[in-house]
Amino acid sequence: MNYWMVKSEPESYSWDDFVAKKEDVWDGVRNYQARNFLREMQLGDWVFFYHSGKEKAIVGIAEVSEEQFPDPTDEAWTAVKLKVKRPLEKSIPLSAIKAEDRLSDLPMLKQARLSVLPVGKDEFELLLKMGS
Repeated sequence: MNYWMVKSEPESYSWDDFVAKKEDVWDGVRNYQARNFLREMQLGDWVFFYHSGKEKAIVGIAEVSEEQFPDPTDEAWTAVKLKVKRPLEKSIPLSAIKAEDRLSDLPMLKQARLSVLPVGKDEFELLLKMGS
C-alpha cells in the first residue's frame, strides 16, 4: 500500500463537498509531476485530504477507489477516483506539520505547489496520530 496527499482550496472544493458526494473523480491536475503521482496510485491506497488556501490543514482521509484513467475534463491528462474514508478527529495545521522534526522530509514541505504528493508510511502513521 502507498500513501498520498491531495490538496484543494476549500473555497473551490472542500472536504465537506467531498463527503457529500462520498466518492468523486480527482481531476483537473495540470502538473506533470502531480500527474505522474496520480498514475502511481493503486486501488486501496490511503490519501490525506489537505485544505490549502487560508486553512492549510489536513482534514480527512480518502481511499483510491479507481486507478488512473483519462481525465474527463481533458483526456490528455490523468484522473483517479477517491472515496471518503473518514475525517480526522482534529485537523493537522501546516504549522504543526512544520514543527514536527520527523516530518521535515515530507514532500509537501519541499514541493508546496503540487496538488498530489506521496507520503511515506512512517510519516503517514505519525500524521494519523497527530490527527487523533
